Amino acid sequence: MNPEFLNFFKTVQSYPWWQVAIEWLLIGSVVYWVVRFLRGTRGARMLKGIAFVLVSLFLIVRLLGENFDLARIEFLYSKFLLFTSFATIVVFQPELRRALMRLGETRLFRSWSNQLDDEIDALVDAAKFLSKHKIGGLIAIEREVGLGGIAESGTRVNADVSAPLLQTIFWPNSPLHDLGVIVSGGKIAYAGVQFPLAESGDLEKKLGSRHRAAVGISQESDAVVLVVSEETGDISIAEKGALFRKLTPEALRDLLEELLGRPETAVASSKKAA
Repeated sequence: MNPEFLNFFKTVQSYPWWQVAIEWLLIGSVVYWVVRFLRGTRGARMLKGIAFVLVSLFLIVRLLGENFDLARIEFLYSKFLLFTSFATIVVFQPELRRALMRLGETRLFRSWSNQLDDEIDALVDAAKFLSKHKIGGLIAIEREVGLGGIAESGTRVNADVSAPLLQTIFWPNSPLHDLGVIVSGGKIAYAGVQFPLAESGDLEKKLGSRHRAAVGISQESDAVVLVVSEETGDISIAEKGALFRKLTPEALRDLLEELLGRPETAVASSKKAA
């Protein structure tokens, strides 16, 4: 066995077992959190590729470097690791930004008001209408993270949230029906907004561009995204990259109440419906 590995195991044995157990538990928790956070995203595939390259190079460099005394190869490998650390920050910039946004999310300071009740009523009524008539709809409800940068591509509306207005916006052949709506502060802030699309491998192939856009913007922000399928009339909610599908109006209401701030509302029934 490699002398370095033998020295490692001897060093580990010199520490108390409980200290080693705590360290491994912390390391395992961090690795689990990273893998769980990246699961199903483009970052997960990149992480697998980077890990494979680094492990392969490590084994090759160690074997060749020790057996053939290739000091220059080991030197270049150490510099390559330094470069890789910087490149990883650039490559995983969207995932790192998303992680920081999630760390900043909190439900402690969310308040509930009659305005939010009216907003949810309007969203549920609009979703029922769109679902019944099989009209596609895509609505992002802003939370802590502002959507101003994405909204620049759309048309400013600045009108109170109401079911009739949402139904009019998404009515077939209307100028704004084919893109997304942003709801902010109880107002329909923008319509006709182009949302970022999720990677095609993140969703079932039968799901169309509306669902990809819903999941895409939920990955880029903390928005709650309501989407109605034009083909089936199914109602879905996207949040943090997860898609809760085939919701009934009652399940939709419960899920919106839970995600938008009402702490006592249980979401279990809504997830079962998905």
